[in-house]
Amino acid sequence: MKNKTVGEFIVESQNNFPGSTGELSKILSAVKLASKIVSHQINKAGLAKEILGSSGRENIQGEDQQKLDVFANDSFINALSARGVICGVASEENDSFVAFKNNVNNDAKYVVLIDPLDGSSNIDVNVSVGSIFSVYKRKTLKGSPVELKDFLQPGNQQVASGYIIYGSSTMLVYTTGTGVNGFTFDPSIGVFFLSHPNMKTPNQGTIYSVNEGNLTQFKKPVAEYIKFCQSQNKLKGKHAYSSRYIGSLVADFHRNLIKGGIYLYPSTEANPTGKLRLTYECAPLAFLIEQAGGRAISESQRILDIVPSELHQRVPFFVGSKSMIDQLEEIIESESKSV
Repeated sequence: MKNKTVGEFIVESQNNFPGSTGELSKILSAVKLASKIVSHQINKAGLAKEILGSSGRENIQGEDQQKLDVFANDSFINALSARGVICGVASEENDSFVAFKNNVNNDAKYVVLIDPLDGSSNIDVNVSVGSIFSVYKRKTLKGSPVELKDFLQPGNQQVASGYIIYGSSTMLVYTTGTGVNGFTFDPSIGVFFLSHPNMKTPNQGTIYSVNEGNLTQFKKPVAEYIKFCQSQNKLKGKHAYSSRYIGSLVADFHRNLIKGGIYLYPSTEANPTGKLRLTYECAPLAFLIEQAGGRAISESQRILDIVPSELHQRVPFFVGSKSMIDQLEEIIESESKSV
């Protein structure tokens, strides 16, 4: 049986919804195109030295922008604007959102938020990196200029989200709210093929992913949960946990999605509100993990229920297998009741 290409899969999925206008399909096609361009550049990183290293600029968070950050950002924005089906895009690399002001784009009903190259500091050492995207329907009227409120929507309003992981192979994983599907890129013919249909994350995993070097800075309930995971390492039972932390969000998330596990990026003394961005990283991956049967929370709240107050808002982030998030949540709630 022939493997479906991502294009065939998108068209087939669109046909299941008679009222579909094809706009969302065009957005996904634009993401697919941009990811091919970025993947090609990443694969040249060890040979083309001019695309490695810092660009000499900082983003709004005060982080050094890598040259590939800038390249990926431009690639996604250009691909999305050319389709004429979104009215604006917000990127982790830009201070504010980008409005597409021509008449065609103003009539579009969607906005897109992107983290064009997550984990880019790992490229120099040949570690997997990724791109993250999410799609919302605009709140302003069609035909009018896009506004900030179009982007500051809770994650439960997403119509699609996903990521691309650039690793031993390049994969596109996305959801439109009806399950999660993964596609692997065949560079010999330039096509994504359906390789992971109807992805589900295990209810109970054996992996915990966290920067344990910050353990002394974590709040007590989170530290207690990590110590519980560490103690399980000493057991010989089937639920013994292993620590696996790459330091590249998409790579850690992708592994845990497939194998089962929990990813933790709590608040610390240095980052009291957390470090990961709600709109660009946490909400898109939360939508996807819930569609795969897992959960995502920010200490006491479901990630998808948080209403952003600003584009670059940061939050603590815990995501993964349902039973593991449930257990962490119980420890957090128990601690809050005892205070």
